[in-house]
Amino acid sequence: MQAGQRSPRPPRKPRRALHGVVLLDKPLGLSSNDALQKVKWLFRAEKAGHTGTLDPLATGLLPLCFGAATKFSQVSLDADKRYTARVKLGVVTTTGDAEGEVVSTREVTPEMTAPERVAAACAAFTGEIDQVPPMHSALKHEGRALYEYAREGIEIERAPRRVTIHGIDILNCQDDVLEIDVRCSKGTYIRTLAQDIGEHLGCGAHLIGLRRTGSGGVTLDGAVTLDALLAMDESDRDALLQPADVLLADWPDVLLGEQDATRFLTGLRRRTKLPDAPQVRVYGPHPAAPADAARRVLLGSAHIQGGELIPTRLLSPAEVQGMVLMHGASQPVELVAAS
Repeated sequence: MQAGQRSPRPPRKPRRALHGVVLLDKPLGLSSNDALQKVKWLFRAEKAGHTGTLDPLATGLLPLCFGAATKFSQVSLDADKRYTARVKLGVVTTTGDAEGEVVSTREVTPEMTAPERVAAACAAFTGEIDQVPPMHSALKHEGRALYEYAREGIEIERAPRRVTIHGIDILNCQDDVLEIDVRCSKGTYIRTLAQDIGEHLGCGAHLIGLRRTGSGGVTLDGAVTLDALLAMDESDRDALLQPADVLLADWPDVLLGEQDATRFLTGLRRRTKLPDAPQVRVYGPHPAAPADAARRVLLGSAHIQGGELIPTRLLSPAEVQGMVLMHGASQPVELVAAS
């Protein structure tokens, strides 16, 4: 090689048709999409998507879907969420979080942080409530995110949205910092909740820390950090891939026989004696052992209405085969057979 010439770059490794879910513990300061792209690159995955945006200032659970699992990403997006939130009392900011400029400060008295008063403030925002989306959010207005208008000093009128706060547990309240565990429906703005609790206490507040700990039936158990993924070799990373039905773990399951499974995969409804259900996971027998009812593979999702099992989202035969090759077969504790 002559002086001044660059050494040739090593060839890029090809993308792979991976199928499964990685439970990422998203780090602070990284957007959900940036985290997705980094993990997608590490796995060399052909197709990937995440299951709901976490702000850069938030950490915690971000399920990432590869291949066939992306068909069920909406399930996690629509699922109830769980967060640990840290709230700074006595300080109101323009954004409702630590990124904004301070708008006002108020004294936080011992009476305001008395356990019974804090409990009453949290209880006031439990159940179905209306929230006005914050201006500093990704919600769109005429094709632009609200935060873009906010940066230009433009205030857009926003209609309240109905959300459900299933429960708020007080983890700690010391001096002017309140830490709470929140279980809520999708679309809940924890920043807005923090501000509302502060106003109810009479001192105002803003969010200084947020960590997502659950989404539907998935928790941080088994989640992996980005730093840990970077330190692994490819085989160790692949071993972390969970099957797509981890996103459906809290749904009832249905096991079809071989013939019904084949027909179901073509989109045909199947007769069943099972009661109506809005959403179920549907499995067929493992192709390598069709007579063994303890081994099954995911076929897709469905709902049951009027004695019929009606497909909602289906995997293709190639995707089913890909899931089997990557994850083997599910080992259920209890199976419910459709007839």
